[in-house]
Amino acid sequence: MSVTRRDLVSGLFAMPVIAFLSGRHALAQGAPLPLPLTPSCDSGHALTPSMTEGPFYKPASPLRSNLIVGEVRGAPLRIGGHVVDRACRPVANAVVELWQADGNGEYDNVGHRLRGHQRTDEQGRWSFVTVVPGEYPGRTRHIHFKVQRAGGRILTTQLYFPGEPRNARDRLFDSRLLFDIRSAGSERLGRYDFVIA
Repeated sequence: MSVTRRDLVSGLFAMPVIAFLSGRHALAQGAPLPLPLTPSCDSGHALTPSMTEGPFYKPASPLRSNLIVGEVRGAPLRIGGHVVDRACRPVANAVVELWQADGNGEYDNVGHRLRGHQRTDEQGRWSFVTVVPGEYPGRTRHIHFKVQRAGGRILTTQLYFPGEPRNARDRLFDSRLLFDIRSAGSERLGRYDFVIA
């Protein structure tokens, strides 16, 4: 039986929403995420496509999973998933780094607002608490990521939001990089599993 990335994604939303909302990253907060364990796979998976880093990347982001620090504009968003290899084996201790615009489409190029990184737990799980990014000229909503296993090459990519009118007009948009999004009250939940070499 072949397990697809969509099968992996559906596991998150099979659990009660309240469990996901109350979860915290294992390494950042000391308690395991309530994401399901990564299932075994009978066939390989395509690597997550890479994307340009863009002009707003800054090195040395802080180690944290909650990116809502200080005054941040935007609707609440909780995102998470797994980092796995092509055989769907979880990649523990991989670095997942995120940077994004706020709800007005503005990046913090001075400090580290809406920037951070963390390491995956033993099941390859990661999560961030953030906000839905705004659009800015020429771009649809997106969030930037760098993902790397110990000693491996860095995957630099961007994830997108389904149903956005600007997706079709954004020259960088790739439908393989869509979050699976659900709503829970005023918060949105997003899921994506990175497949790395």
